[in-house]
Amino acid sequence: MDALTHLQGWKLEEAKARFSEVVRLAREVGPQRVTVYGQDAVVILSTEEYARLLQTTQESNLHRLLSISPLAKLDFMSQAEYSPVREVEL
Repeated sequence: MDALTHLQGWKLEEAKARFSEVVRLAREVGPQRVTVYGQDAVVILSTEEYARLLQTTQESNLHRLLSISPLAKLDFMSQAEYSPVREVEL
């Protein structure tokens, strides 16, 4: 299932003709999906929703933390030591 299918959908022509309503719904109800030739094109969302999404993408995560760490340059692929394996009867 497409992540956008649950959003209110508008054809581009309809969204242009009823732009005020699309904006109002984006602010009051939630993001509004606009399609062009039946394909998803854009999502219109409120500035509050955009700010919330932007903040979550800017929060630190483990990958970012490890990437900027002084330990990022360490080589963990050291020479492996192999020891003999003893045989076990089953």
